[in-house]
Amino acid sequence: MSVPGVPPPTLLCEPGRAWPMGVVAATTGGRAGLNVAVFARHATAVELCLYDEEGTIETARIRLPTCTGGVWHGFVPGPGVGQRYGLRAHGPWDPPAGHRFNPQRLLIDPWTRSLSGPIARLALEIGHRASAPEQPCGYDNAERMPKARVVDMTAELQAGTAIMPGPDTPMSRTILYEVHVKALTALHPGVPAAQRGTYAGLASPVMLAHYQRLGLTALCLLPVQLHVDEHHLIERGMTNHWGYNTLAFFVPDPRYATPAARGHAQDDAGVRAEFRQMVDTLHRHGIEVILDVVYNHTAEGNALGPTLSWRGLDNASWYALDDHGHHLNPSGCGNTFNMGQAHVVQMVMDSLRWWVQAYGVDGFRFDLAVALGRDPALGQRFNPFGTLFSALAQDPVLARIKLIAEPWDIGPEGYQTGRFGARWHEWNDQFRDTVRAWWLGHACTRGQIARRLAGSNDLFQGSGRSPLASVNMITAHDGFTLADLTAYLNKHNEANGEDNRDGHGHNLSANAGHEGPSDDPAIVQRRLQWRRALLATLFCAQGTPQVLAGDELGHSQHGNNNAYCQDNAVTWLDWAAADEALTAFVAGLGRLRQRYPGLRHPHWFHGEALAGEPTPDIAWRTADGARPDASAWELPDGRLLSCVITVGDGAESPRERLMLILLAGEAALEVQLPEGSWEVVLDSARGWVAGHAGPPAPKVASSLLVAPVTFLVLVQPLPPCKKTTRENPP
Repeated sequence: MSVPGVPPPTLLCEPGRAWPMGVVAATTGGRAGLNVAVFARHATAVELCLYDEEGTIETARIRLPTCTGGVWHGFVPGPGVGQRYGLRAHGPWDPPAGHRFNPQRLLIDPWTRSLSGPIARLALEIGHRASAPEQPCGYDNAERMPKARVVDMTAELQAGTAIMPGPDTPMSRTILYEVHVKALTALHPGVPAAQRGTYAGLASPVMLAHYQRLGLTALCLLPVQLHVDEHHLIERGMTNHWGYNTLAFFVPDPRYATPAARGHAQDDAGVRAEFRQMVDTLHRHGIEVILDVVYNHTAEGNALGPTLSWRGLDNASWYALDDHGHHLNPSGCGNTFNMGQAHVVQMVMDSLRWWVQAYGVDGFRFDLAVALGRDPALGQRFNPFGTLFSALAQDPVLARIKLIAEPWDIGPEGYQTGRFGARWHEWNDQFRDTVRAWWLGHACTRGQIARRLAGSNDLFQGSGRSPLASVNMITAHDGFTLADLTAYLNKHNEANGEDNRDGHGHNLSANAGHEGPSDDPAIVQRRLQWRRALLATLFCAQGTPQVLAGDELGHSQHGNNNAYCQDNAVTWLDWAAADEALTAFVAGLGRLRQRYPGLRHPHWFHGEALAGEPTPDIAWRTADGARPDASAWELPDGRLLSCVITVGDGAESPRERLMLILLAGEAALEVQLPEGSWEVVLDSARGWVAGHAGPPAPKVASSLLVAPVTFLVLVQPLPPCKKTTRENPP
């Protein structure tokens, strides 16, 4: 707010520069001040509004004097680091043309590195009249808006260099752990009370021990960029727990920081420091940090949503619109960034570099990544070589980081799994669905499960990538947990307040004859067998495994497969009720995968012996030891799959052969083994992994009786032999 009856003073403003973007401390001609650069191509004027330390009194309003290439810019002598500010943009109100300028709206700088103030009800800050959406509202909302704050960019980047560099784990040894910062530790009795649900709690000693026990190498954090709640959630008294509604793409969300780090309400320096400390601690314990980022849409929603930043600065430039000024919506969230606009791409790239340089993160998982490749020059069709992807491919700061795509959106031709570029890894929903179908009794052939077990060459080999491009998963934050996948046939999302209409209805789940919790020993046993078999398949398949946090504990969301708004005991992991036997089993799987190169081969299998090697790298077998014929691969009810894998680790020659047996049927089956003595190192039916659950299994030869719903791994040592170098490494 301004002082009543007194207009804010106008400070001297010089032309300044059109870069860097945002409001930054700068020196011109020996004078310190602020350089301001705001992209608003269709605006007729842009103003910088300065505020006092508390962000309540407007102390000056400066009209930027120059516009270059759509960027309004100026230099304001005097103010510097710590200055709080907002923006206003003047221009036409013409919704059919895509213009929604309203200088009565105080706007957030898209490039701000620090933001504080009220955010709980920002979804209500619309720029139009509630009773007449075709007209702009006429009252000023500055008092209710959070204010950006100028940070010392040099100091922030220097703080980033002090973070221990990440371990740069090879993808062949990477095991991802998808986790929500708050939900992971909110109920953990071993985490100090003040750290539960926070960045500090994520890197607390008890959690570090848990990650290392499971053999995890990277945490994939659900969105930690500052987000706000949607209008419909505010009306129902709920929150956007997952965080896919970003407001500030450079700012760590302060709600995940400890009370001590939050400190003064108008300064989030403590939050930034705690985030860096979290990354540093994780790195020192060999754990990488990968952020789930949402650059496909913003918190402004559709045309009836709030005016907070981009819409007010230049709706027609920032967002993808049709010829009538309506938002294109392949994100399904009301708006989508215009990736054909250079300054939109620049903001995304600057944000990514900031998280790498200032916060030390090791990679990104891009939500609805197809929307980021929609090319206006191709009629909004997906372009795997689009502007953003090309920028990412050549950027030296981002050259070492891991890139993971969610390879779909809900727009036309939105399913693009397998079509991303050479550096990309992709969530593989076909792995998820096929493995679920195989074990849980849905239609699935041997050929389908074999493809997924061997790395999904039908999806990724054609692009020149290795099997590691496939990010394999059984579950993710969006959908059933593992416990619910094996206990519910139907979703139960009534607690979300949408009459169970939300969430996906096609889950390929099973319940063993009873919906929900059961005390029947036979039902409980079958569900445990399913869970262990599913997890064993995840860890033993070629590709990069991703575990959903809580699956190793037996965490249930009571059948809710869309718990995006459940910031409560539905999503918070209950460590006191954890299934210790299942956790130990998962820990064994993690170590098994790291021990045996045949479970994480970075090359495509040839299916035949290479020159100089005595055996094929993979040999598929039927129960009687024969090679499956064409009809055996395509049987819709085939529930036995077996193969022998013989590969080394890098330049080393193979030291062992592995035999994998998957029996998903209801009857035990005698399986013939290749010649020699074999040792069982994994038996999912018994929950047994070598070295982690009881004494070694007896050695077997000739044949083995396999129990129903079992994933087995057997090992046979090999004599040393000379390694043949492959001619076509990935």
